Amino acid sequence: MAPKFGTSGLRGLVTELTDPLCAAYAEAFLRGAETDGTVLIGRDLRASSPRIAAAVAGGAARAGLKAVDCGVLPTPALALAAEARGTAAVMVTGSHIPDDRNGLKFYTRHGEITKADETAITDGVAELGTERPVAPAEMAEDTTARSAFVARYTGFFPPDHLAGLKIGVYQHSSTARDLLPEILEALGAKTVALGRSDHFVPVDTEALDGETRAMLAGWAGEHGLDAIVSTDGDADRPMVADADGHVIPGDRLGPLTAEALGANVIVTPVSSNTLVAQMPAFDVRLTRIGSPYVIAGMEAAEGAAVVGYEANGGFLTGFTAEHGGRRLPPLMTRDCVLPIIAPLGLARARGLSLSALSASLPPRFTAADRLTEVETTASAALIGACRAGQAESTALFAPYGTPAKIDNTDGFRATFGDGLVIHLRPSGNAPECRVYIEADDPARAQGVLTDMLARVRAAL
Repeated sequence: MAPKFGTSGLRGLVTELTDPLCAAYAEAFLRGAETDGTVLIGRDLRASSPRIAAAVAGGAARAGLKAVDCGVLPTPALALAAEARGTAAVMVTGSHIPDDRNGLKFYTRHGEITKADETAITDGVAELGTERPVAPAEMAEDTTARSAFVARYTGFFPPDHLAGLKIGVYQHSSTARDLLPEILEALGAKTVALGRSDHFVPVDTEALDGETRAMLAGWAGEHGLDAIVSTDGDADRPMVADADGHVIPGDRLGPLTAEALGANVIVTPVSSNTLVAQMPAFDVRLTRIGSPYVIAGMEAAEGAAVVGYEANGGFLTGFTAEHGGRRLPPLMTRDCVLPIIAPLGLARARGLSLSALSASLPPRFTAADRLTEVETTASAALIGACRAGQAESTALFAPYGTPAKIDNTDGFRATFGDGLVIHLRPSGNAPECRVYIEADDPARAQGVLTDMLARVRAAL
């Protein structure tokens, strides 16, 4: 499958992300971008990322721009730097997907590109072609983006925000593995480094495997931790576990973070936990899955104290938050740091454990996972059959009865009479079929997820 745009950025196999192709995408993007004569380039810790970053610099040179190498850093840190400098940026990352894949994320000086921008870039690549040799291009180095990202949070939250907390940081191959402990310690926490890796580890914060969950629980007990935190590969999605090592889903962190910031409008995809609709403090607006759709929904709420989040936990801030005379400007791209430190601080301020804070939310629970090595066409065919009510789809949901409500906004989302939700959707980033479950009981959500994964695999 040729590289293509998914829910967030261009993705493809490393073997298909050739230097000429990556240079063409960079050039097509930069020909129409507003810049200061430079383009900022960041990368994750995949083995292929330095090579692809050099190809992006070659594309920038063809567009008449000077490349600035920001090194290994979180995607939101690069986006923040591009906004501050008033220029464009390209992040080389495949996010949470395996090391044999990689990708590009594009940022204007205003933030993430839109779906319309994606179409324009694709058309530009078709015009430029993907076979032209790429000449080496010089890159200037600039590491200030990392320190500015740290200062964003240490300058807003008070220095005792996390005082007294002992927090494990699962470092693996995250681009935030050194910055996150720095931020946490500056806010008063004691940190314990865990699981640092010399090779890339594809951590999907929305669908952690059993081995990882067991590892978190073991660390929590061994070190007497109040929480364990981590991110995906490019640090735009958080992972937060409580004192028992139990992971708190991103769509529970989202409302807690919104509450901590004083937001009144939440924009989130249809796949997110519906508990937020039961929270009267928020005007909730639903979108398709993918940060470009969330951003479009946030922009439509102009003038409101609006935030956005996805089920994976990535959090977007669309207004200037204020606390104790400090200000936190908007950042219209997915961020991992706020949904880590805001809920932790909220729990501490209320004298609660993290698990107790999560339990204070309306009792709706989600479980999610994905079937790998499933071609998008196969997932789409199954979802098409579900939408059409064909016999095979009726059998797929047989143990749960007939759906009382169906939502086809993004994939196939069925709500049953007892409140159970089953949502099927092809991944926009990889050959995977994602399965989301929501129920009033966490054990039931996990049980239905296990059953549906087997049923969907059999149907595919």
